[in-house]
Amino acid sequence: MKINLTVPPALHSRKFVYYWTGLFVSVMGSMMSTTAMLWHLRQLSDQPIVVSGIGLAKFFPILIFAPFGGVAADTFNRRKILFITQTTMALTALTLGLLTWAGITQVWHIYALSMVQAIAISFDLPARQSLVPNLVTRPLYPSAFSLQSIASNTGNILGPAIGGLVIGYLGIHFAYLFNAFSYGAVILALLLIGSIPQEVKAPSQRGMRYSLESIREGVRFIVRQPVILSSMVLDFIATFFSSALTLLPFLAQDVLHVNEIGYGWLAAGQSIGAMFVGLVISQRLHIRRQGRLLLGSVMVYGLATAILGFTRTFPFAMLALVLIGAGDAVSTIIRNTVRQMQTPDYLRGRMVSINQIFFQGGPQLGEIEAGVVAQAFNTPIAIISGGVACIAGAAVIAWRWPHLRNYDGSEEHLEVVVQPAPVPGQLPGGSK
Repeated sequence: MKINLTVPPALHSRKFVYYWTGLFVSVMGSMMSTTAMLWHLRQLSDQPIVVSGIGLAKFFPILIFAPFGGVAADTFNRRKILFITQTTMALTALTLGLLTWAGITQVWHIYALSMVQAIAISFDLPARQSLVPNLVTRPLYPSAFSLQSIASNTGNILGPAIGGLVIGYLGIHFAYLFNAFSYGAVILALLLIGSIPQEVKAPSQRGMRYSLESIREGVRFIVRQPVILSSMVLDFIATFFSSALTLLPFLAQDVLHVNEIGYGWLAAGQSIGAMFVGLVISQRLHIRRQGRLLLGSVMVYGLATAILGFTRTFPFAMLALVLIGAGDAVSTIIRNTVRQMQTPDYLRGRMVSINQIFFQGGPQLGEIEAGVVAQAFNTPIAIISGGVACIAGAAVIAWRWPHLRNYDGSEEHLEVVVQPAPVPGQLPGGSK
């Protein structure tokens, strides 16, 4: 089959190009830092549970703050929120870099700073994801999210690959410091973008957006949208059982017997497959049979994860990771497109924040599960069992939610108005 590559439609939007470029640089820095952090923890401890425990440090801040991050993204200027969150994450990365440079970093330092990062991400991700539909028109959503996937995955390739070289030749602290400066690319992009239109439901309801009722409003919307709800559950199951990939430093050292540079390429392998898939999908304005394609891609993701657990050589491990990335890219692009198309702008921040609990809670808790299994048995068994469970989970969701299985992407989202219950002591509509 011949594929004619053209300029993706979303790149005709100047503001989106700024956002896309800043995202690429930032992701590259973040992945360099993540690669360094896992390797760093491996050097500080030979216990898999210590390395995987980083997930628990990130999960609770996300669980607590993500819903409020969604409310903030629907209430305040999303661009201004990103200025604050990106600056916070830059300072956190700088602190970790300086501590490591001084040679005084301990495991609890990494855990504590990761918790601060997670709090910032709880506000950053809803604002950032909700911003994309404000930069392009609705027909360009699939192209925009595909390009976002390309930027993320290209950064995910270069970040670990370069990170491995930086760790090996310059030291772990340089990876952390580069990450700190990479956040400046997003801040510069936001300055170049300028003002962005943003829909707010109704001025009379703004006062209620800080309350728990505002969060419940977002939850009620998701519960009443079976396609959105089932895709979030699928997110959680897939990421939970496939989070054994966080044990990659142990697989690299103890099974494949490669050094920091080899580990860097292994960490980049997943994104190589994702990048090529994202490039192909970015050419398309419409994807048919989205539900079945989504479920199938998750099953491929799980199968490739199981295969990775059986590999004992570097080339086959790379091939498995490329397949994992390809399945993950298809899944991510479709999930993001479906949710954004089906959600009104005034609810997007809360939708993204609730999804953040599923999408990031899954891998963070899954990392603990993977660490426990690896501790009790070994790393390959943890990876294999995770992949098999991922396939089984996707099959159950396909059976349980026929709405998702039969979704073809042709429906338009409904402007669903979820009326919040009145707050005691307030008149209907609330007061600021």
